[in-house]
Amino acid sequence: MDELLNELQEHVERVRGGRDRMQTLLDAVVAIGSDLELEDLLRRIVQSAVDLVDAEYGALGVLGEEETIRQFITVGMDEATIARIGHYPRGHGILGLLIREPHPLRLDDLGAHGESVGFPAGHPPMRTFLGAPVQVREKVFGNLYLTDKRGGVPFDADDEAVLRSLAAAAGVAIDNARLYEDSRQRERRLAASEDITRALLSGAPPEEILHSLADTVREMTGCDLVTLARPVGDDKGLVVEATAGVEADRLLGLALPPTTLAAKVYGTGEPVISDALSEDPRAMGGSGSQVALGPAFFVPVGDRKGVRGVLQVANLPGRPPFTEGAVDMVLTFADQAALALEIAEHRRDAEHLALLGDRDRIARDLHDQVIQRLFAGALTLQAALGRIRDQPTAAERIQRVVDDLDDTIRIIRTTIFGLQHRDRQEGDGGLRARLLALTDEAAQNLGFPPALRMTGLLDTDVPAGHAEHLVAVLREALSNIARHAGATRVEVGAEASEGALRLTVADDGRGIDPAVVRRSGLANLRSRAEELGGAFRVTRRDPAGTLLEWTAPLPSASGTAG
Repeated sequence: MDELLNELQEHVERVRGGRDRMQTLLDAVVAIGSDLELEDLLRRIVQSAVDLVDAEYGALGVLGEEETIRQFITVGMDEATIARIGHYPRGHGILGLLIREPHPLRLDDLGAHGESVGFPAGHPPMRTFLGAPVQVREKVFGNLYLTDKRGGVPFDADDEAVLRSLAAAAGVAIDNARLYEDSRQRERRLAASEDITRALLSGAPPEEILHSLADTVREMTGCDLVTLARPVGDDKGLVVEATAGVEADRLLGLALPPTTLAAKVYGTGEPVISDALSEDPRAMGGSGSQVALGPAFFVPVGDRKGVRGVLQVANLPGRPPFTEGAVDMVLTFADQAALALEIAEHRRDAEHLALLGDRDRIARDLHDQVIQRLFAGALTLQAALGRIRDQPTAAERIQRVVDDLDDTIRIIRTTIFGLQHRDRQEGDGGLRARLLALTDEAAQNLGFPPALRMTGLLDTDVPAGHAEHLVAVLREALSNIARHAGATRVEVGAEASEGALRLTVADDGRGIDPAVVRRSGLANLRSRAEELGGAFRVTRRDPAGTLLEWTAPLPSASGTAG
């Protein structure tokens, strides 16, 4: 009787345990089904799986392109352990087996399996294993991985059944979260389109629309940084013309060499995704070399026939990668942005043509009417001089008037020539394009491309004489660095703001003695600054290198002809 009672009690305990476990599973299904934020949902799924099967460690590997793990969400490890391990798994070993064969897998000893490749340095030891795929509409979204059942016992068939049930419910919850996110993205995209349309109708210039685009994309994606690079000059070099987010001011005006991912996207018209931009071997130079960036993607603004720029959307290291929905949303918005930019540029070109027409009309009227009348008036006064030679005082006054009229005629002719000459200059390559070409040329002698940052209205506010001096100074500075500094990094900054033109060239080379500033080529750079009423100085950088600073005041814009 005692044995029967014990067996009955054990049976009751199993039934009660199964009922409690089923209730826990139902509670977990309800909990994950009520969460519509995808990132929070994924972490809740892993936590629920760990609790249900009483595992010490759990993870969810989200699959990306080419059957690799794009995102890895863990439970049971602290931040210090994760930092020691380093990068999350790529999808090799047992994890890769579950990716290739998406079926539940239960192992009593991970290390004894033929597919096992061991653990990286700093990884905690693990023995028992239970895995199951998470499918969303018959497509594998990712895999749940559980290790080390508490108590030192292996996972059993009941654990596998519970995990399979949770994985099925997780697939439905993930699908709902994606649909919810898609609807939110559509709303954000419509709101962004309204903002762009409003900016166009208000007649905003292209520069303002560019910054509005960057702000809108950052708000749409919730990312840390957005940059928009545009082509400059005939060689199709790219310069960051709009930024939003962290370190935005530092990247504004940065020139992007041809080795960057942005340049690749501009050339191909195809988007590019990176899991860790600053560590990506495909990205040489660019914003990832100036600011530590993690997950990022690049999309063209426009199509292959007419790419007008490249949008970069990036997060800081440690933040999750972007979803496919976020990339598609920005791609769609970029097409609308390209149309908005095209309309704004057409309007600017029309205004520019109208301005040129006004200048031509003003020059013609000055020549045909004003000069002719002044000339006729001067001839009349000269004829009158012969009749009043006997009145020296009156004759002297009339002669002064004639001389003033001659001077006025010369000034007007100079103004006409200036209007026509300015029209010709505006059709040539601007200062920004010349600086970009010069740094590209210097890369051959330096062995690496200098980092170039340009801010302000360099093409419009800088007179031709100032531009020539600036280009000459930069060429001499880069040549000196290539010959003498032994530098591995050069940063160039050109800025036109607050009534001054500034150039800075910094390197990490051997440095120079400040006492040699007045010698050789450096003396020439100083004389160029003093000729324009500016200043020049060279200082040592800490811990190594040289900083060159060249400034010159800009003439007041009030004296220019409109």
